[in-house]
Amino acid sequence: MTGQRARQAPGLPSGLGRPGQQALAAAGYVTLEQFTQVAEADLARMHGIGPKAIARLRDALVAAGLSFATEN
Repeated sequence: MTGQRARQAPGLPSGLGRPGQQALAAAGYVTLEQFTQVAEADLARMHGIGPKAIARLRDALVAAGLSFATEN
């Protein structure tokens, strides 16, 4: 399995697909704590971020005692 898997940013949850990982990296998201400053709806508008990625991020945030930002 050399080179087959996309490298996961150390602060992000496992199981994110390659398109999601690339979209998050391109937007500068590398730590879980950064997602406390963004609403789910904003992430969902990003190309490569779908319901599965949002759910994995939400689960990781909850496990860390964090949450997405609320929309105004």
